[in-house]
Amino acid sequence: MTQESSAPGVTLAVDGERWRRHLRSVLERRPGLVPVAKGNGYGFGNGRLARRAQWLGVDTVAVGTYAEVPEVACRFDGDLLVLSPWRPGAPLPEDPRVMHTLGRVEDVLAFAGFAGLRHRPRVVLERMTSMRRHGLGAGALREAAGLAHAAGLRVEGTALHLPLVTGAHLAEVDRLMTDVVAAGLDRAADGSPGTVWVSHLTADELDALHARWPDVRFRPRIGTELWLGDRGALRVHATVLDVHPVERGDCFGYRQRSAPRSGHLVVVAGGTAHGIGLEAPTGEGSLRARAASLARGGLDAAGFVRSPYLVGGKQRLFAEPPHMQASMLFLPSGAPVPVVGDEVELRVRHTITHFDSIVID
Repeated sequence: MTQESSAPGVTLAVDGERWRRHLRSVLERRPGLVPVAKGNGYGFGNGRLARRAQWLGVDTVAVGTYAEVPEVACRFDGDLLVLSPWRPGAPLPEDPRVMHTLGRVEDVLAFAGFAGLRHRPRVVLERMTSMRRHGLGAGALREAAGLAHAAGLRVEGTALHLPLVTGAHLAEVDRLMTDVVAAGLDRAADGSPGTVWVSHLTADELDALHARWPDVRFRPRIGTELWLGDRGALRVHATVLDVHPVERGDCFGYRQRSAPRSGHLVVVAGGTAHGIGLEAPTGEGSLRARAASLARGGLDAAGFVRSPYLVGGKQRLFAEPPHMQASMLFLPSGAPVPVVGDEVELRVRHTITHFDSIVID
């Protein structure tokens, strides 16, 4: 626990020098880096990430959806790649910096028929990968490329969105690259190297691809590894708002639960409005992960749920489900008891957390 002179709330404290050093190191290891700014901006907010991308000197930023374009566009001078595929009825920003992703032949036809743009639209054709989320098959990629060129669209390359499993993508990318070549997308219309926008490749895999396909420009789109890759530079803490001693059987909270034994109720900043207690499903399939899930389920059934708050070096139990902007923790007798105004450590998923303040040294 530390005393800090900041407004009460949930704070993301960033070691600025260490974080900036990490950002530069990722840029150096990934030539052609395209930072991703989407969702909640990995906890930082998309506007802040856009300004940081400007500082890095990159020429393109990727956003998740069209709704995220304005916040980034006014803070970043370069190009903007929208990752979610365009669908008929979606807006088409007039900004000529925007590149649109197309993942179905029918969408290419609809997009080509869209009237009213004052500039030549820029598109990226997404090839289906083993992710099987969006994209064109081999034959559809050839058809889409032909239709796009015939319609006068400015084809900016091909997108490959790969699974998170790292270090095992080379064979798949090699196979998909034969389809890119067959579609004539390994070269741009002016004869320059074609561009392939890729996700979730390691630095070594990118080096190998550059060696195997020297006439193609691979552009790695990176979010988590870039912004959150050095967790040691990031610390989250929450303010202690109140502390109350309780005896066994004392009732408390919205649901009037009774204290299982003597101890203290600690009211801390952070609740459902911050994303506290809201957990996304995990993809962990190991026996250890399943055992942990069963253990958490047993605690939940008994009315005890482990919180992300650490007091005295241990993750403490929620006394009851988090409130909207505050949470109640139960500390058993003998545990170190914080005082109002203390800051306690908080372990959260940055991609689902809203911070009251972000402090970058």
